[in-house]
Amino acid sequence: MELLKDDSGMSTVEYAIGTLAVAALAGVLYAIATSDWMENMLQGLIQRALSAV
Repeated sequence: MELLKDDSGMSTVEYAIGTLAVAALAGVLYAIATSDWMENMLQGLIQRALSAV
């Protein structure tokens, strides 16, 4: 039963899961940033800023 108590390598697994989570979040943010919705929102913001001058 000593094998079940050995937690060597746990930090490697934790880093791998953390890396996957960050990569997934980056993918979601990239999808949002390149979407038509975001493009339209930024264009509207720029047009409002320029028309205020």
